[in-house]
Amino acid sequence: MITNKAIQKQPEHKQAQWTQSWYEPALRSLARLLDVRKANLRKINRDEKNAAVLRDELIETLVNEHRISVYQAAEIVASLRRANRILMHGSFIYEMPKGDAQ
Repeated sequence: MITNKAIQKQPEHKQAQWTQSWYEPALRSLARLLDVRKANLRKINRDEKNAAVLRDELIETLVNEHRISVYQAAEIVASLRRANRILMHGSFIYEMPKGDAQ
């Protein structure tokens, strides 16, 4: 069992750098999930702009593909939202409109 004493806490700026270093891999995983949703919407003749991924599904994908903890994956998703890199409504994550991306 890991205790709090065993965990070396990084300085806050190092934690932020680590989280931000995961932006691109997380956005690539999100884009891949959204591509599947868009293809499904195309099959049933619906608007592709409505494609969305559940927050928990993105977290699960990050955990499985990149072998990070659930806590770290949730922190990455929350940080992406705070940085306006993704658009969230409730637990759904949408693709950021092209003109709004920074």
